[in-house]
Amino acid sequence: MLIRRETAADVEAVHAVTEAAFAARPGGEVWLVGALRADVGWIPALSLVAEVDGAVVGHVVCTRASVGGSPALGLGPLSVLPSHQRVGVGKALMHAVLGAADALGEPLVVLLGDPAYYSRFGFRLASDLGITPPVEDWAPYFQARTLTAYTPSLTGPFAYADPFTRL
Repeated sequence: MLIRRETAADVEAVHAVTEAAFAARPGGEVWLVGALRADVGWIPALSLVAEVDGAVVGHVVCTRASVGGSPALGLGPLSVLPSHQRVGVGKALMHAVLGAADALGEPLVVLLGDPAYYSRFGFRLASDLGITPPVEDWAPYFQARTLTAYTPSLTGPFAYADPFTRL
């Protein structure tokens, strides 16, 4: 498996992977990836694909977000083809995107997801860091992962890239 930066030639494959991964919830995540790609919050270096035998089987993206008005990252969606789930593709994508974000000097990555799963990547409840979710009901699933550039003064309300607000 190769984890690499997404290229223009991957857009259709990323669409297909996202569509297959979120087939139970059609439209939302597929639309979101396209809207994020067109948004000013898109960071090309943080849109990564997993490739197996020349085919894209997974995708993850982090986009510009903010905490209390300071730069941060929002992670998601993370998509893996159903035929390649539970074999380490998602894990490899997570490690790669967190490493890339850290190498770019980003302070923090935030996501909405299952704490039992994402804690293995160093995520913890964002509220423990003084970061509040855009929707109060998200608090039990709203998590943050600090990176090397993080400072404890990074607190306050979290805001995703604009397309997230239109989901």
